[in-house]
Amino acid sequence: MIFAYARVSAKDQNIDRQLQAIQDYAKSKNIIVDRIFEEKASGKDFNREIYQGMKIALRQGDTLIVKELDRLGRNMEQIKDEWRELQKNGVDIIVIDNELLNTANKTDLERSLISNIVFELLSYIAQKERDKLRARQAEGIAIAKEKGKYRGRRPLRRDNFNEIYKSWKNHEMTAVKAAKMLSLSKSTFYRTVRNIEK
Repeated sequence: MIFAYARVSAKDQNIDRQLQAIQDYAKSKNIIVDRIFEEKASGKDFNREIYQGMKIALRQGDTLIVKELDRLGRNMEQIKDEWRELQKNGVDIIVIDNELLNTANKTDLERSLISNIVFELLSYIAQKERDKLRARQAEGIAIAKEKGKYRGRRPLRRDNFNEIYKSWKNHEMTAVKAAKMLSLSKSTFYRTVRNIEK
């Protein structure tokens, strides 16, 4: 059977572009898509109801069509794991926007080569995204510094930390209250406590 998967991250985003691309692809290849799974959910991980339901339906010899690789998900490491699992289960994958990655009607050797290309490509994309994020953060900090708006991390007010820490340790106040008094998040308060107690 031939399945297709289309996903957008938010409910107000339009999925029609992907559905049209899937229909156009099927028509150009003279194939029939048996079922299209549509989902409006974040791609941060693969714990998506419709995607997981589709995976249960997929069998060895089936084909999965997606318009773009990132329709599967956002996390490149997780996409690599998912790709491996689909391949291991005998499912062919077609990426409309990048035919080089298509595994349908390929020999085992070709599939293996394609998998290697996918993994290298995904690793490269993930690294580029990390580099881009760091560059954006640095640019944002530089602009904020120029405008005199950048303060950096708030310094820990150690003058009253010991006093508040003792009160918290003696169960005289909650961690939430202690963190608030120190102008810290709860997680930063706990991390500071761990560092001190080491």
